[in-house]
Amino acid sequence: MKKLQLFFILLFPIIAFSQTSKDTIFSQKLKEDREFSISLPESYAFNKTKKYPILLLLDGDYLFDPFQGALKYGTYWDDLPEVIVVGISQNQKRFTDCSVDPETGLPDEKGELFYEFISQELMPFLEKSYRIAPFKIIAGHDITAGFLNFYLYKDKPVFNAYISLSPKLSAGMEELIPQRLSELNLPLFYYHATAKGDLKSINERTIQLDSTAALINKPNLNYHFDNFPNASHYSLVLHAIPNALYQIFGNYKPISINEYNEKIAVLPSGYVDYLIKKYDNIEKVLSLKIPVRFNDFKAIEAAIIKNNSYDELEALSNLAQKNYPKSMLADYELGIMLEKKGDVKKARKYYQMAYQKEEIGNLTKEMMIKKMDELKNAN
Repeated sequence: MKKLQLFFILLFPIIAFSQTSKDTIFSQKLKEDREFSISLPESYAFNKTKKYPILLLLDGDYLFDPFQGALKYGTYWDDLPEVIVVGISQNQKRFTDCSVDPETGLPDEKGELFYEFISQELMPFLEKSYRIAPFKIIAGHDITAGFLNFYLYKDKPVFNAYISLSPKLSAGMEELIPQRLSELNLPLFYYHATAKGDLKSINERTIQLDSTAALINKPNLNYHFDNFPNASHYSLVLHAIPNALYQIFGNYKPISINEYNEKIAVLPSGYVDYLIKKYDNIEKVLSLKIPVRFNDFKAIEAAIIKNNSYDELEALSNLAQKNYPKSMLADYELGIMLEKKGDVKKARKYYQMAYQKEEIGNLTKEMMIKKMDELKNAN
């Protein structure tokens, strides 16, 4: 009996945090049921107000698992945000779903119905059923990678970010896609990839597309192209997925050593402004409002101290008060500022105030006592 109880105890976390399921929606456009897989973030069940970006996968039958795995790994290290992942089951329907008129280069009757199914039925259904943030990504491979580009043809595209893996482009797309990327005045992310071992026609046309798109210089376009030297039409998917995700969510990442050394420590001033702008940009571009990470506070604190800009610690304290009002962080920053400026008596007072609040990161009550003792002896 004890062994059985232990089994269920060990199994429970797996059940609690496994939120991948299959669902079906009837399409009035296609006149049929369409199945899709959906994976909800681990925090979805207990964070009842948070909204999440969505990643819609064409060819969800085989792209779902590799994308989900990359996202889970990146989320574990807080390099990537939590994302709702939806994969459309296409199986043998991918060619009819994505059928294109060879003369016009546009979806034919069946392809147009599938196009409208996604934009007019599936996406509205998902937005109504789940807490989805305004930031939306679409991805595909081969024929579905080419098809997803049709959503760029609209003046107000349904999606903010496009991941096109070894795309089978319809007629004229190598010219039309750069044209649309140049014309659209909305923040857009565009990633596409091919490989040396890719199908020759796909490789050549994708490189041609890049030769024009790479010349576009627009602040609201985040563009990247990969041509993998040692990959094939299929293996490039595993090379490209992390590159695409880290490109799209590049500004979400915590402050890295490189960012600190190359962008922050070299500033003459404005360290706290840099931190505020970083998180404002995350909210503006990715529609994600998150508290400033503790380690990012410590990085800015280190830059301020390194450059003897102690007065900026007051602004850092104010920011800490907004993000972690119950923690000792805000008082600690003021204590550091006063200690560095030689006002030992007031510094000790703020460390004492910090002691009475909640611990955070490596800031502990034991540490505050040690700081107070050091300043007492120094006095």
